[in-house]
Amino acid sequence: MEFDFRNWKIHVGTPHPFNDEVPRPDNGTARPDPSRYYEPRFWRDEWDKVFTRTWLLAGVVSDIPEPGDYLRFDIGSESFIVVRDEDGSIKAHYNVCPHRGSQIALDHLGSVGQFVCPFHSWRFNLDGSNAQVTDAETFHPDVLCHGTDLTSVRCEEAAGLIFVSMNPDVPPLKDYLGEVADHLALYRIDEMNVIQHKRSEWAANWKGGVDAFYEIYHLHSVHPQTQCVMDDRTQIDLYPNGISRQFVPFAQPSPRFPDQQSVNAGIQMMLNDAGIDPAAYQGTAQESRAAIQQAKRRRSEQHGLGYERFSDTQLSDSTIYGIFPNVQIGCHPEAVFIHRFLPHPTDPEQFTYDTMILFKHEDIPGYNAPAWMGLAEGTDTTGAVRPDVVHVPLGQPPELGEVLDQDSELLPIVQQGARSRGFRGPLWSEQEARLRHFHVELDRYLTGEKLWGQG
Repeated sequence: MEFDFRNWKIHVGTPHPFNDEVPRPDNGTARPDPSRYYEPRFWRDEWDKVFTRTWLLAGVVSDIPEPGDYLRFDIGSESFIVVRDEDGSIKAHYNVCPHRGSQIALDHLGSVGQFVCPFHSWRFNLDGSNAQVTDAETFHPDVLCHGTDLTSVRCEEAAGLIFVSMNPDVPPLKDYLGEVADHLALYRIDEMNVIQHKRSEWAANWKGGVDAFYEIYHLHSVHPQTQCVMDDRTQIDLYPNGISRQFVPFAQPSPRFPDQQSVNAGIQMMLNDAGIDPAAYQGTAQESRAAIQQAKRRRSEQHGLGYERFSDTQLSDSTIYGIFPNVQIGCHPEAVFIHRFLPHPTDPEQFTYDTMILFKHEDIPGYNAPAWMGLAEGTDTTGAVRPDVVHVPLGQPPELGEVLDQDSELLPIVQQGARSRGFRGPLWSEQEARLRHFHVELDRYLTGEKLWGQG
């Protein structure tokens, strides 16, 4: 019998066009060579043919609200300065002085009137133009004619997210994102502030990180504690340019979980997030998801949160987007969780896992980022102070909460297995359709089919 499984029927509440499935492309059934997870040659091709040619998420607009505010974005062997210019536009430049190659921006975030090279104090305006060459009279004019400005790159913003590209011919960002740009805009990320930012080093290929976070098929095995609060029946939607979406139902048990009725501690936590007193809740675990949706509607109407722009599913569940090549964004009306999988500059078997939680403070009792995000006790959620970037070196638990710490322990084991002669490449189910979609897109770049990121 022909296998035609695609999605489970997961939605509760009022039908809404946002929840509609999109036509599934035919990504084939091929088994990719596992060398893509460890071969230096493959890693070099990815850098030359993918990362240098497509859009890369560099940061969020709330980190650079005023002229002169900048953020530093590092990926692979490159570093970029993303800055708010005097006219309010956002510019991006390679973080390198044209004189001798010194990096200019040394901090993750800052605010300046001009950029000053720490080596010989050359000065640059926010738009990258040279403002001063120290002792310019000692340079032969023909030397300076080679160029004294910073080298700028493409930089565009959508839905409060800032992307850069090293490729001058990359298509416009909103064309690249397609309808997903409109989806993300619903969450008003541009009004949210970063309230937690952590970077940790993991002993695995960056694609191993993408693979792990692009499916929830592994939850029952790696994260069994989630089965009482998350349904691992999902809807997966695949968009052009390797972009994907996945709905993850919250506040109801997985069918794998033996108790489908009791309102366990995890569901109580989610009820509380929605403003429902768990002690007063009279329903079952199967009814809590709809109760959360209704409670959030009432809170929105009372406080003018504008939740009429969301489907019921968006109110209770995690709506997750994969942005090719290396980003996942978990969206909730109250907060957004951004994951970036940054390739190591020299080692194909390491990557940096960069996470940011964004939240807009509201003066509403009990209104917070979802508790499952694992914010440390005492975290300042007002947005008044941008937290420092916490960096966790290789070999130490990232301290991102129980679930993500479990992933950090597992991925090096998967990485080691990828090198085995007994492993001939992944076998993906339809539950892992986002993985196949991602890898098929990756191969389009590597084979030259998407030489300039178009098509």
